[in-house]
Amino acid sequence: MTDAPRAIIVGAGVAGLTAALAMARRGLPVRIYERAPELTEVGAGLQLSPNATRLLARLGVLDALGDRAVRPQAVELKKADGLSPLARVPLGAEAETRWGAPYLVAHRADLQNALLQRAQSESLIEIVTGAFAEKAEFHKDGGVRLHVERNGAAEEIHTPLLIAGDGVWSHLRRLVRTAVRSRFTGFVAWRATLPVEQALAAGNGALEADRVTAFMHPAFHLVAYPISGGAAINLVAILPGEVPLNAWAQDADDAPLKKVLARANPALGRLAAADGASWTVWPVHAVNPAGAWTSPQGLALIGDAAHAVPPFAAQGAGMAIEDAVVLANFLALHRDNPATALAAYEAVRKPRVTRVARRGAFNRFTWHAGGPVAFARDMILKARSEDALMADFDWLYGFDAEAADQER
Repeated sequence: MTDAPRAIIVGAGVAGLTAALAMARRGLPVRIYERAPELTEVGAGLQLSPNATRLLARLGVLDALGDRAVRPQAVELKKADGLSPLARVPLGAEAETRWGAPYLVAHRADLQNALLQRAQSESLIEIVTGAFAEKAEFHKDGGVRLHVERNGAAEEIHTPLLIAGDGVWSHLRRLVRTAVRSRFTGFVAWRATLPVEQALAAGNGALEADRVTAFMHPAFHLVAYPISGGAAINLVAILPGEVPLNAWAQDADDAPLKKVLARANPALGRLAAADGASWTVWPVHAVNPAGAWTSPQGLALIGDAAHAVPPFAAQGAGMAIEDAVVLANFLALHRDNPATALAAYEAVRKPRVTRVARRGAFNRFTWHAGGPVAFARDMILKARSEDALMADFDWLYGFDAEAADQER
């Protein structure tokens, strides 16, 4: 068995790479094991609100991301049937002034590439690809014994600290005795991207290229926003459905999606049926944040491995980024006592993520409402000023995870 002189992260996704950068910034060496032979990110768009971008800026990631990210000018909520606008939340310069950091939308691959570029420039970060690190147990003398398979060879590595950023179906979560398993929510996410000109033509005025547009309907909600430097429009529709157990992004018969969107409004139906709109379906899984995230013996779960939140608040990446920075800060503060650092990390992060998960559940209820509930929702949204709508997000977007952990 080999002793690792540094902490180990399993998973080189958004959570894992951000954690590595945050630890290197604090002078903590780290090694990342990633099962993929090369780092390529699947998926499509993601939203990066100011609570996440302020942290990415401090890690140098926004500079690496550059103009591949887009700064939308607003979030606009519309009824999916008549396309009537219900509310507009200003973003752009107003968001940056109010919350101290930009609101960005980007392709997930562009964010991953920016994180990777920064990680590869750090001498304290070692990245090992093509490494299967799914089995581990606590060592009798403390720390974790990790089993790694790579290039047909097996190795056991003893590390004082293992950080599991291996996603919603985490293999390492089982080491935390009272952790909660992931569950299928009953919703699926249909995703596609279209060239911006094609999307605007198909939508025929339903959406604009300079904003995030959300269409609400009792049977679904659809979100559209620009990515890839504004060259494409990301589309994601969330609706009830089923997919095979533990299946991830897969091509599927999109006829049910097209039917439900067209029934709401012909413009949305044309958008769904546009040439080149190759839809993939993703199961929406969740991990209840109430479960344990850490073990004092030397294991921490971060991001979706700890608390996968459904996309109804657009905070999956944001919570992972916050986790990573807070964990790194506590590890630096308690260098000689990782158990204290892990306990502090969980104690600080759990109330925050729980509140975000509750906001997501509220959004799901209201965005998919029908009948009298939808009528009341529409009246309330129409009556509220833009400033009042922005104020609703102060607790979420104005949050500085580093300031919060320093208060502990």
